[in-house]
Parts: sequence; C-alpha cells; structure tokens
Amino acid sequence: MDVNGFTIKTDQGPRGGGEGAFPEPFTLFLAALGTCAGIYIKQFCDQRGIDASEITIEQSIDYDTTKRMIGKIQLIVHVPADFPKKYESAVIRSANQCAVKKHIHPDVELKTVIVKG
Repeated sequence: MDVNGFTIKTDQGPRGGGEGAFPEPFTLFLAALGTCAGIYIKQFCDQRGIDASEITIEQSIDYDTTKRMIGKIQLIVHVPADFPKKYESAVIRSANQCAVKKHIHPDVELKTVIVKG
C-alpha cells in the first residue's frame, strides 16, 4: 500500500496464510500507538532541551477473552534515572495527546505510565 509516497508492506503470519515477511496490519495498528506517543514525548523533551535518546516505550496488552478483543493497552515509558521528576506527569500528558490514541474506542482502556531506569 502506498501512503503519501511511502510504501507500507504488510503480510500475514504463516497461520493466517502468509509468509510472515512483514508486520501484520493489526501489529502496525498497535505500533502506531507507541510511535505516535513517542513523537509527542520527543517533541516535549526537545522543547525543554531534555535528551530523549534513552527514552523507550514498551506496550503491554490485556486481551478480553469474553469480548474477544483488546481490553486494555498500557504504554510504559522508560526514562533514565536522572529524568526530571517535575516533568513525569507532563510527559504522560504529552503521550496522551497522540491522535491515534484519541481514535481508540472508549471501551478500550489506554493508560500511559513512567518507569525510571
């Protein structure tokens, strides 16, 4: 699929009849949450002269077996031990501005937390 001059390649895993050569579309959807939050966090840090090179984002997903859908997504923002405490809640607010997050169905809980390394 071509999007704004970029080719985005997807595939299905072998269980779905594909070769698993590229991420599955749903995997890209989930990755969009973390990468979007990361852009907002990087912007926040850049505006304050904070080095963001050691900040990483981990995503945790809880599957609701009753609904057969994701019930909760948690973004865990790992910051260096010397990251200024006064900015922790602001970083979470920045991550939560992500446009992808804003389009998630309200039944899905999406939480962002900070973890100092």
